[in-house]
Formats: sequence, C-alpha cells, structure tokens
Amino acid sequence: MENIAQSRRKFITTLTLASVSLGLLWRYLSPPAVSRRRVVARVPRTDIPAEGALVFLQERLALMREGDTIFALDLVCTHLGCTVTVTGSGLSCPCHGSRFDRQGRVLNGPADRPLGRLKVEEHDGMIEVVT
Repeated sequence: MENIAQSRRKFITTLTLASVSLGLLWRYLSPPAVSRRRVVARVPRTDIPAEGALVFLQERLALMREGDTIFALDLVCTHLGCTVTVTGSGLSCPCHGSRFDRQGRVLNGPADRPLGRLKVEEHDGMIEVVT
C-alpha cells in the first residue's frame, strides 16, 4: 500500500510542476498584448487644406484631404524606408525616385507596394491619427 501512495504523490507533484512550467514557458514565449491606443497626430479639421496635405515630418505621416474625405498616409517609402516628399502632383521618394499618387499607389518604382494607410478618427471637429 505504501508504494501506491508514494507513486500517486510523485505523479501529482510531477503533474503540478509540469503545469506550472508550461504556464511560465507560454507566458515567456507569447508576445505581450498591446492594447493602448496611441494618438500620433491631432489637428482641427479646418487646418487640413482642401485638396492638399498637412505633413508631420517628425511622425513621418501626411494628412490628405480630397473633398470631404480625410485620410492619413505613412510617408515611409516601401522600397528602402526613406521619407517620401509630398508635392503638388503626388508623392516622391528623394532617395531612389519612386513616385506615388495622392492615394499612395505606386506610379513608378523601384517601390513595388503602396504607401501605408493609417487609422484616422474624428472627435468634435478634431482629426486624430492613431496607431
């Protein structure tokens, strides 16, 4: 009878240690959940020029307005990561010559992917770009 009790106790101890070890391993290997909403830029709607752009060089983004539609473009070139310049006719990369239209689509390379779009929210006449 003693052998059975001893082996049962050992089995329960091993099972408990394995469960705790797997839990700690899962916590170590899984990435932390990012649930914080971060406002990158915040401006009044009236500050964005009609059919124009409001550029934030430090944040490397541009708020674009076409009619009543406002959207934000990431100004990081999809070729090698240079900062794209906003011009009257579109956007261009000064490093390697990629050109993009006002929607961020590639007109000519070497970039092969469009510029990224960022999430835009409007609250009480204020436009916020959030990540």
